[in-house]
Amino acid sequence: MNSHELVLYQYTMCQYCYKVRRYMDAHEIQIPLKDTLRDPEARAELIRIGGKGQVPALMIDGRILYESNAIIAWLHEHFVQPQAAHQE
Repeated sequence: MNSHELVLYQYTMCQYCYKVRRYMDAHEIQIPLKDTLRDPEARAELIRIGGKGQVPALMIDGRILYESNAIIAWLHEHFVQPQAAHQE
């Protein structure tokens, strides 16, 4: 079980956001989503925390991780890899 406070800032039509969401779906990873196009407060929150409105952005314990590949790598390390180790 993951003990981090997580939020994925994204929006539906962003291809890089879709890539992250598709990875999450494939691995049954549940993280709260905030749509920065439809929710101006979510965009303002992302900018306040991370300094820019770029998506996808994964908030991890109050810090922002940008870039889809970096987000997927973090998700893999914290959600997918630990489960595989327990199945051996």
